[in-house]
Amino acid sequence: MTLPLALQRALDEARSVNRPRAEGRVRAIRGIAVHVTGLHAAIGDTCTIEADGGAIRIPAEVVGFDGSDTVVLTLADHHRVAPWDRVANEHRPLMVPVGAGLLGRVVDALGRPLDGGPEIAGALRSVVGLTPSPLERAPIHEAVETGVSAIDGMLTLGRGQRVGIFAGSGVGKSTLMGSIAKSGAGQVNVIALIGERGREVGEFVADTLGPEGLRKSVVVACTSDEPPMLRTKAPLTAVTIAEAFRSQGADVLFMMDSVTRYATAVREVGLAAGEPPTLRGYPPSLFSLLPRLVERLGNDMRGTITGLFTVLVDGDDMNEPVSDAMRGYLDGHVVLSRRIAERGRFPAIDVLGSVSRLMPKVTAPEHRQAAQRVREMLAQYEENRDLVTVGAYRSGSDPRLDEAIAKLPAIEELLYGATGPRTAAETGRLLGALAGR
Repeated sequence: MTLPLALQRALDEARSVNRPRAEGRVRAIRGIAVHVTGLHAAIGDTCTIEADGGAIRIPAEVVGFDGSDTVVLTLADHHRVAPWDRVANEHRPLMVPVGAGLLGRVVDALGRPLDGGPEIAGALRSVVGLTPSPLERAPIHEAVETGVSAIDGMLTLGRGQRVGIFAGSGVGKSTLMGSIAKSGAGQVNVIALIGERGREVGEFVADTLGPEGLRKSVVVACTSDEPPMLRTKAPLTAVTIAEAFRSQGADVLFMMDSVTRYATAVREVGLAAGEPPTLRGYPPSLFSLLPRLVERLGNDMRGTITGLFTVLVDGDDMNEPVSDAMRGYLDGHVVLSRRIAERGRFPAIDVLGSVSRLMPKVTAPEHRQAAQRVREMLAQYEENRDLVTVGAYRSGSDPRLDEAIAKLPAIEELLYGATGPRTAAETGRLLGALAGR
């Protein structure tokens, strides 16, 4: 629920008067976890640690309990925290500003400006959102035009679909995200940059996204040097902002880079809270948090959120735990191939290794037939690539392979040859010509 800022502050003041304000004291610090004694709190409560004699106020959140201790993790650097510092419970979840005032802005995980602009003026909304009921979700029947031929032609997305972009490091996922953000895929873009280098955030905003893309975007950035609690909250902040635009009837494009760095932050928080490690050290809570994050996106009866999640594939292993889990939660996956990138083909989308589960619902039969025909020719060529490359294949031995070899330059021109955005209509025309229609 979204409340006007003045009303929310009045309610907070009323709660502080009518409800006992629980206070505790720092008893110990173990790694990144602060153990507090005497604090009456619930999981998810926001607290304030008054360090250095009250001169420094550090926000924190309750994440667990250890005997009589309350375990809290700070949402800022806890360098000055000392034993017996006072901790006050605010008896509310973390809340961030939402609304049109965020457009064109770059904010941190708590909704505070990072771009040197004024404070965000808008309503406050809890980052603990509710997933739309399955029966209240509007059906997906409209295609999204991304301007990327490999996606629009071969992996067509629907408005409200949730898709993963799976890639190793350095194969062009940020560039692909930027080109989609500048397209007409969404009326509003909400972009979460999680665990990135500080240099990359500035370059993405200034160069990849550019002034054109930033005008209709909200960027939530949380760099790799930030505390792990902030890195776990940044995606929730971004989703909350996207939900507010959806509730106003907007078509929102949500983009998150990357799920893997979010999972790393969840691992740090989970281990600090006392969770047992499972696959590759990830705590069990990660595999309940990921689907909750994904399911908050999609359509409701007022607007849509189309979700694009990048997954930084560890060692190019598509079966590592986070990649494997995300493929099951999402409505499709786009794989970027290092092998294709090394040949200088961008965006380096491996069409044969990718799939859009909603393509049959948002495309015409002739489009699907043409895409399937081109996919068959690509598969035929890839199966025999080594023979063709070394000159061991004799022309005329296989008519289907002969056709694939003849049309390969035109296929690569369609998938990788555009120097700028290509309309869906132009992509469809080129696809039909390749399929012989």
